Amino acid sequence: MATKPQQVELPPKYYLDYFRYLIGFVQRMYGHLLNDAEKEFIHRFRELTEDAQCMYVRFSNRRSTFFRIQKLQYKEIEDLPASVGELLLNGFIERLNPTHEAMGEDVLNTFTKPELLELLPLDPEELKPLGKAKKENIVRYSLHELDFARIVESLTQYETVVKPNFDAEVMMLKYLFFGNRSADMTEFVIRDLGMVTFERYDESKLTARFRSRKEVEDKLLISLTNEEFRELRDSVTPPEDVYNWFMNWDEVKPELSEIAMPGYAKLVTNIGGYLERQKMPEQAMQVYNLTDRVPARERRVRLLFRSGLIDEALALCDEIALSPQNADERYFATDFREKIQSAGEKKRSRKATTRFLSDAESVDIPAIYRHHVEAGVMNHFLETGWEAAFTENYPWRGLFGLVFWDIIHDANVQTIHHPLQRMPSDFYLPDFYVKREAQLKKRLADLQTRDAWKKHIETVYFEKYGITNVLVDWNEELLNLNLQMIELLEPKQLGLIMLEISRNLRENTRGFPDLMIWNEQGGYEFVEVKSPTDHLGAQQLHWLEFFQMIGVHARVLRVIWTA
Repeated sequence: MATKPQQVELPPKYYLDYFRYLIGFVQRMYGHLLNDAEKEFIHRFRELTEDAQCMYVRFSNRRSTFFRIQKLQYKEIEDLPASVGELLLNGFIERLNPTHEAMGEDVLNTFTKPELLELLPLDPEELKPLGKAKKENIVRYSLHELDFARIVESLTQYETVVKPNFDAEVMMLKYLFFGNRSADMTEFVIRDLGMVTFERYDESKLTARFRSRKEVEDKLLISLTNEEFRELRDSVTPPEDVYNWFMNWDEVKPELSEIAMPGYAKLVTNIGGYLERQKMPEQAMQVYNLTDRVPARERRVRLLFRSGLIDEALALCDEIALSPQNADERYFATDFREKIQSAGEKKRSRKATTRFLSDAESVDIPAIYRHHVEAGVMNHFLETGWEAAFTENYPWRGLFGLVFWDIIHDANVQTIHHPLQRMPSDFYLPDFYVKREAQLKKRLADLQTRDAWKKHIETVYFEKYGITNVLVDWNEELLNLNLQMIELLEPKQLGLIMLEISRNLRENTRGFPDLMIWNEQGGYEFVEVKSPTDHLGAQQLHWLEFFQMIGVHARVLRVIWTA
């Protein structure tokens, strides 16, 4: 088992090393996809002195748009004014000027409220009421009432304010390396500080995520559009304007590459859900019609039904039933069809989850456990001679991660694209199972006995302890629970559960029962606990029925509170 990492001190210019590495990596992997502006940026950056490079990377790694030179303090840069001058001379930064008016809010937010009141060209009559206002109101008032050129003149009279350039080029280089907009250069930092340990890969086996410039631009377009939507959603923009903005964007967007389609589907469903919450069902329907990915079809059925389009709703239910994409769709298609057909009848239809729950046994639990219902049920079993443990998703996810560790991180499958990657790029796509079906089944074929299962996961657990794996939460309890599960279930049953997880990692890594109970005689059960006000989810029903189908003992237990 790995020991606690020692305190690590990074070299003074660590961030420059990371940026240089990133540039070199992107050139090797994607040099043929870079445009002239990106190639020119790399060439010009490398011609800067080391201190000027450090200064620029410092700027590019921060989220601010504008920087006050007098406020900068970087001990590792020997001559900060000279570095700033070099960046200005070579066009890597530019001084604040009236052309930045569209970014006026960012400009003013670079200063504190007292500084704004002191530096802005405000009349004494304006200062008095603004002195009691919030900073955001001062910013809004100034941009609306004052000439921006005068603002710039006032702010820069005693201080130099600059804006970094080449932001588009730097964004593209980082996007090519990480493959998404959520990761950033801090990934290098947390690795080298020992905060996260990444699986080690032979870099010669890493493969490019993008095969063409179009793939890069399409996927990036979706990411940037999603960011723009979040900004509009969180602002005071009327929902009608958000709808019009998106539909106009969708009309002129390019035909997207396959790599961008999952992100596009998620964007569509997010916007559709937003419009529903804004009480705009017709507009939401128009948006949902743009994709068939979960949960768009379910939402369309519900909207059709509410609009009185019964035949259309039934037809879509039948379509979903023929090819459900997850447990939610599978149960919904049947349940909602019954609901539509029983509309107006005295006896209302009940969902499959409701029927399953109502047929379940119940147990009396003291009301002191009202806010810790699983603990109350676990204590009930402990008092009646059973062993019990909280399980839910955690040990099943961990078992999958340990059993298939090398298959998950296999660079030969061409889904590992950079050395800081936490999971394969197809991890939550159907491709994960399709590409690895033979490997997954061979691994399970090699694990024919309980001893083989135990030996394999113990070996992986101790060899890989502490290395990041999105399915594995490292602690000693995980191994103990996994060994207990192996002791209770047949190897064939474990294999069937692992294969079922692999077919849809996004959905099938959730919904497992809350508790595992067992006794010395080899008896066991997986128990889904439900309080009087709780409901059974579709994914929970999926696993309960799957367990029953393969002979794994599992049930729902309804709690009844006692005084």
